[in-house]
Amino acid sequence: MRTANFTRRTAETDIALALALDGSGKSEINTGCGFLDHMLTLFAKHGRFDLIVTCNGDTQVDDHHTVEDIGIVLGKAFCEALGDKRGINRYGSQILPMDEALILSAVDLSGRDWLGYDLCVPTEKVGTFDTELVEEFFLGFVREAKCNLHIKQLAGTNSHHIIEGTFKSVARSLRAACAFDPSAAGEIPSTKGVL
Repeated sequence: MRTANFTRRTAETDIALALALDGSGKSEINTGCGFLDHMLTLFAKHGRFDLIVTCNGDTQVDDHHTVEDIGIVLGKAFCEALGDKRGINRYGSQILPMDEALILSAVDLSGRDWLGYDLCVPTEKVGTFDTELVEEFFLGFVREAKCNLHIKQLAGTNSHHIIEGTFKSVARSLRAACAFDPSAAGEIPSTKGVL
């Protein structure tokens, strides 16, 4: 079972996270940031990851530290749960419609971090959530998951739909990349012999 458990405590956030890659999409999310709870719940569902996250953060300041630090811890959990990545697909991509929004994401679990972020979210906030924090979340994630992740908005005018479509698309791309390739069982998916 590919799982990871992490805790991270700083002066700004106190996070506990448990991840099972080979799950059924169950989640228990309590970050103190309602919109992020919603995004992580659907991320788990669409990725078929079991995910538990609790965070006590300095949300009296704003949600920045909470969102960024959860991205960091989630990335660490993916990296640990994947181990040496033997037998996985490595690559995954998804074009996902969410009403008028259309989001493309592509991931390479390469061992190298890169974020290509091309969203044009029309509003600064969705409810009380600062929409610029979506990029901060994924920056924290890719640095610690050690993956290439490209996100491109192909269409969309509603901020909520664009962001929700992004989390769903990325979850499905990761689901495909983390899945085992039955034709390459036991192989490292790289000519280098290591990822």
